[in-house]
Amino acid sequence: MSVDILCMGEPMLEFNHQPDDGSGRVHYLRGFGGDTSNAAIAAARQGARAGYVTAIGTDWAGDAFMRLWSEEGVDTATVARDPEASTGVYVVDHDARGHHFTFYRTGSAASRYTPAMLPEDAIRAARVFYASGISQAISASAADAVFRAIEVARDADVTVAYDTNLRLRLWPVARARAVIHEAVAMSDIALPSREDAEALTGLADPQAIAERYLRLGPRLVAVKCGRDGALLATADGTVVRAASHAVAAIDATGAGDTFCGAFLARIVLGDAPDMALRYANAAAALSTTGYGAVAPIPRRSEVEALLGL
Repeated sequence: MSVDILCMGEPMLEFNHQPDDGSGRVHYLRGFGGDTSNAAIAAARQGARAGYVTAIGTDWAGDAFMRLWSEEGVDTATVARDPEASTGVYVVDHDARGHHFTFYRTGSAASRYTPAMLPEDAIRAARVFYASGISQAISASAADAVFRAIEVARDADVTVAYDTNLRLRLWPVARARAVIHEAVAMSDIALPSREDAEALTGLADPQAIAERYLRLGPRLVAVKCGRDGALLATADGTVVRAASHAVAAIDATGAGDTFCGAFLARIVLGDAPDMALRYANAAAALSTTGYGAVAPIPRRSEVEALLGL
């Protein structure tokens, strides 16, 4: 079965630090994460047909992901199972400065992914192919696989979308900049965050960031600005801003992923880019009102209620 949005990357089991309950014990809530998996689920919850390209272990964590994707309606026909490697794990802790990640992913099944493993026919059949900086940072072979997937998509006139999603714990900034910007140059839609772009380009102004990435080649750039909303710019000179929403935010884990999945879903479902921007901005805000990357991702009815639709 072909899908609207085919995402590629690494899913990771999540353990999210919970507030002190006075017992003296430290509690972690088990959940699910991985930026492109989060985006696939976000897209599915908005009504788009989403699928996932990855490798996971034959361990219990991999089994849990297969159940999750089945429950969420994410197609798993392009998920490989590796009996010799584990599914990645990360831990989220919180303090006054925000949320902080500790990753346990070295040698994971997804990091062993190679170009030869790609489901090229499935990529050609999709409407959008989506990957991120993390998809490429986890290993050299994974980076090569994403580049090959982008080439396959471009040759088939499949829209390519790319989130910079910079994680400097995974690779040095010079390599990250070279790989990410090459992938952006091959994409139709770029989805950087302001924080990523500042590290990669030295620019802090969202419009300047959008213009910088448009010059690389995409026809559309949406800059995620966290509490300051989002900005969209297109190659024809259109610039649109989406203001932030007043919500009771407690955990921003996965908010950017929710934005990307919701934005791409609304595009394939027929929204104009400016409407997709406003919708995705609202979805991302709502995703911060609960703990974890997946559980708080809103469904379409919740987003429309916030927007008054």
